[in-house]
Amino acid sequence: MVEEQMEEASTAAAAATPFQLQFDKPIPFQIKMAEWNPEKDLLAMVTDDSKVLLHRFNWQRLWTISPGKHITSICWSPDGKIIALGTEDGLVLLHDVEPDKDEFVSYEDRTTRFFPPAPVMPRIGGLSSGDTGLADENEEAIPEFCSASCQRFNILCSGGKDGCICFSIFGIFPVGKIDASISKVSLSRNLQKLVLLCYGKLVDTDSLSHNYETAALHCLYLDTSIFFNRKNELHQVSQQASNIQDLVEVVRASISLIPKQWSNAMNLFREKFSALPNLIAAHGAESSSEDEFLSLLFGTRTSPALHQFLASSLGEAGLKRIAKAVDSAGREIRGVVSEHLQPAVEIISFRLAELRGLARWRSRFQIIGLDEKLIDGVTESIGMLVVQVERFSRVAATVLYLFQNFFTWVLKCVKILLNEPIDQVPAANSELVVIFLKFLLDKDPIKQLLEADERIDYDMDTARHVEQLVVFGGFTDTHFLERSLVKQFNELEDSSKEAFLMPFTTISSQIHCQGLLPLYPVTSADTLSSTCTLTSISFYKDEDSQPEESSYNLTGYVCFKIPDGSLNKRNCIGVIKDSGNCYTTLSMASLSGFLLHIPDEYVCVDLSLYKDNQIVLLLSERSPSDSPGRSWMVMLQTQSFSFTPLSRTSPSNIYSLQKFAALDLQLDTDYGKVRSIPHTVSTPLAVSASRGVACVFSSRRHALVYILDEDEDEDEDEVSDME
Repeated sequence: MVEEQMEEASTAAAAATPFQLQFDKPIPFQIKMAEWNPEKDLLAMVTDDSKVLLHRFNWQRLWTISPGKHITSICWSPDGKIIALGTEDGLVLLHDVEPDKDEFVSYEDRTTRFFPPAPVMPRIGGLSSGDTGLADENEEAIPEFCSASCQRFNILCSGGKDGCICFSIFGIFPVGKIDASISKVSLSRNLQKLVLLCYGKLVDTDSLSHNYETAALHCLYLDTSIFFNRKNELHQVSQQASNIQDLVEVVRASISLIPKQWSNAMNLFREKFSALPNLIAAHGAESSSEDEFLSLLFGTRTSPALHQFLASSLGEAGLKRIAKAVDSAGREIRGVVSEHLQPAVEIISFRLAELRGLARWRSRFQIIGLDEKLIDGVTESIGMLVVQVERFSRVAATVLYLFQNFFTWVLKCVKILLNEPIDQVPAANSELVVIFLKFLLDKDPIKQLLEADERIDYDMDTARHVEQLVVFGGFTDTHFLERSLVKQFNELEDSSKEAFLMPFTTISSQIHCQGLLPLYPVTSADTLSSTCTLTSISFYKDEDSQPEESSYNLTGYVCFKIPDGSLNKRNCIGVIKDSGNCYTTLSMASLSGFLLHIPDEYVCVDLSLYKDNQIVLLLSERSPSDSPGRSWMVMLQTQSFSFTPLSRTSPSNIYSLQKFAALDLQLDTDYGKVRSIPHTVSTPLAVSASRGVACVFSSRRHALVYILDEDEDEDEDEVSDME
């Protein structure tokens, strides 16, 4: 009977042409996830081997990336410009597919008025372009995301196996966190409400005075209005803070690269000049290397040990090789400092000054968590780091000049000992040679400034000058000269983490649960896996709301498949509608729903909410493995169903859907749009509400693209021309 009904529905559907098949394209790989771009004709797909493919509607491939990690989720930003990929190891990868730098935003970043483009991380010398991979490209792309002058304010909600949901502005700067073992999550476009499907047990909540030991799928409604109410402040704070964090990484990379560049040159210098003490000992003398060089400098004598060292062990070629290595290291250090380190700390200082201004307006901005004392501490730390960078730059320049002067003098001595002309050798400063022998021959002040635990000594006169400067105000740190450059950077990093944690903590405490609706009990451990549960959540603007309204009401829809046996139901789909005002506390009176029974001969493969009041279902025939089987794509109009108000009066009827009688799905054109597919289909179903298209993946590795609406004439013409 059901089979005859299906045949009749198929004939009627074909006659009415409810939606057209545009493509039936073979694909050489299995697709496990797919998402239509909400604003553009772009389809993103993830293959079994975790490659990400981006195609246009006409199946033109734009790009393919291989992150090298197992991808577990995929999501587009509301403006359709950024795609977020979740990986198995807890990372979120952001890719900008079509940046638009001309978009107007309410907050203008003033940094570009006073500074050139922010520096990027320095590259290690010797790498060619072929040595860089996707991770390196992402590092340079990060400033594009956190430079919010070209980004609309948006929030990424991400969850993981640890049972937490994190909120990140622009997908980069974390601003909140809640604990929940999620299956599906959706934040309304007006940022007022978060609908969350999660698994767990109810234990003495405010609305339920009873314990339920059975795990269940719950629908939670969270009040996230702080994101909307404090949008402008959050925009500014997140933009500045995310850029600061990016620049801190530039400083970290620069500081970690300098010791590598310098140590190679110093290792060569120590290796060559360590032969002199051994020669002195071999000749039975008790002098030091410094004494031998000073004797040579003042013309007292040239000992056999020093003569052998300069003429044989070191030689002119060896000395020139050391001088070249030190000079090359010096140029690289100066480049890193001038092109990366110094501009980074200066821009950080400017951005922190902007945040300090926000933090001082405590009466207006304290809700977002900026603490004035903490920001003042970070501001002073970056000020001291600016001083340390300048100090390091001057010390490095002095040391390199002293090395150059010393090598010039030694080269002249070597040529004299070898009876070679010295006309081409520049003159050396004897006083600077003495300073080198006293302070650099056996010491390394550059290395000292790059040691994390090194304490720098300075005289009492300098200490008194510092104390006098403190009296004039501006800073309170009187011991910054004792710290090395690395230690000062570590203090900046610690203080900035503490300061930027305050908005995160404050906003997390402002996200409250408005209401909780248990949907169905979980009868097996397998059902707890979010990958086994078919769910879809969407928000749609109310019909009474005008498009130009800055604040508007949204109706939320939750569609889910009920596991067989739960609520004594089999092969059923549940739909919940929340028609309440997003600005008020959730009441059960605003919730309504219905159940839909799918014929037992078919199984629901995937489902998705499509536009307002429409649901797309993929049904596949239950057939023997050796039979090809067939499938149906059904688009239902929810206006055709009667939504029953949900109520909860006692703990005994906690699962409100249980009392609903499931309406049998009738596949005819009066009920919705139906399309027969002559073979079985598999997840995922990708639906674009803005483009009116759906992509279905069949078990034969075919991608089927459909136009869902009959009135999409423009899209149909465009596709036919392209094909």
